[in-house]
Amino acid sequence: MVKILLVDDNADSLMSMEVILEKEGYTFFKALSGKEALKILLKEEDFSLILLDVRMPVMDGYETAELIYQRDKLRHIPIIFITGQDYEDASVFKGYKAGAVDYIRKPVNPQILRSKVAVFAELHKKNMLLKRQEENLISINDELIRLNQGLEKRVSERTQELEELNKELKDLNLSKDKFLSVISHDLRNPLTALLISSDKLSRDTENQTFEDIQPLAKIIHRTSNKILQQLNELVDWAKMQHEKTNFNPEKLHMVRAMDQSLELLKANALQKNITLRNKIPFDVYVNADILMLRSILQNLVTNAIKYTPQGGLITVTAQRLDKMIEVCITDSGVGMEAEIRENLFSNSTSQSVSGTNNEKGSGLGLILVKDFVTQHGGIIRVESEPGEGTCIIFTIPES
Repeated sequence: MVKILLVDDNADSLMSMEVILEKEGYTFFKALSGKEALKILLKEEDFSLILLDVRMPVMDGYETAELIYQRDKLRHIPIIFITGQDYEDASVFKGYKAGAVDYIRKPVNPQILRSKVAVFAELHKKNMLLKRQEENLISINDELIRLNQGLEKRVSERTQELEELNKELKDLNLSKDKFLSVISHDLRNPLTALLISSDKLSRDTENQTFEDIQPLAKIIHRTSNKILQQLNELVDWAKMQHEKTNFNPEKLHMVRAMDQSLELLKANALQKNITLRNKIPFDVYVNADILMLRSILQNLVTNAIKYTPQGGLITVTAQRLDKMIEVCITDSGVGMEAEIRENLFSNSTSQSVSGTNNEKGSGLGLILVKDFVTQHGGIIRVESEPGEGTCIIFTIPES
C-alpha cells in the first residue's frame, strides 16, 4: 500500500491533487496546516511520500519539513514541495536544505504530478520489498543459527557419548588385562607347586615309601584346594569388575595374609633354595581388598624370587606410619640399575623388567601392583643398587 500525505492550507488544492492521483490506487491523508500534518505523522506510519505546500500561514512548508526530519523515524519519507513561486535559487536551496527531494510548481500539471509521484511510489514499493527480503533473510539466518546451535549441541552430546563409551571400553579392556594378569600371577604359583610335587611323585614311584609320598600328596591336596578357592574368588572378582564394585576393603590380619601368600610360593622358593621370612608384627591389621592385597603380595614376592640367586633370602617387614602400614619386601638378589628402577612401574606394558641375571618379565604384574596400591590410597617405591639386593616398599591403610 502506498500512503501519501497531502499538506496545503487550501482545501481545493488538496482536493485537486487527490483527484489527479486517485486512479493510481494510492491511500491519501490530508492536512490543512503543518501542525495538523505533524499530528497525522505521529499517529500513522509507513508514508511513501509527502506533498507539502511551501506557503502556509503560521508554519510554512520549510519549517514543517525541518520539524518532520527532526524525528529519526520520519527522515526516510521523501518530501516534494508544492510552490507557486518562481524557482529562484535561494528558494530552491532553502527547500533542499530543509529536506526536499523535488519541487512541483503551481498550478499543478497533472501529468508531471502523476509521473513524479509514480517514481517515489515505485521506489517505496521496492524499498518495502527489500525490507521484507531483508527481514526474511534475517529470519532465515536466525533459523540457521538455531539449527547450527542445535546441531553443535547434538554433535557435542554425541561426542560426549562416544567419549564416555570409549572410556567404558578402555575400562573394560583394562579390567580384562587386570583379570588376565591376576590369573597369570595368582594361579601360576600354586600350579608350579603342583607340578613340582607331581613331578617328584612320578619319578621312581616304585622305590618311594609312604613317608616320601604323604608330604607330596598333602601339598597337592592343599594346593588344589587353594587353586579352587582362588578360581572362585577370581570369578566373583570378575563379576564385580563388570558391576564396577571391584574395590571392597575390609579389616585383614596382615601376618595371616602374608603367611597365606608365602605358603603358595614356598615351592617356587624351594626350587632355588630361597628362604622366605615373615617378620610382620602380629598386631598389624590393614583395611584392604583381600583379592588386591593377595595379588600385591604374591606379585612382589614372586618378582623377588625371580631375581634372587640360589640360597638367597627374602624378608617381609612392616611398620606403622601416619595411619598407614608400610610394608617392605627385601631380597638378597642381584639388585637393579637406576634406569630399571625408574621404569619399574611404568604404564607401558612393552617395558620389560630384568635383573642383572638376565631374567625378564613383561612388567604387567608390577603395573597391576601399582594400580592396586594406588586404589588403596597408598604409594609404592623401590630401593635397590646393583649387587646389593632390592627392597620394594608400599603403604596400605591401617585398620
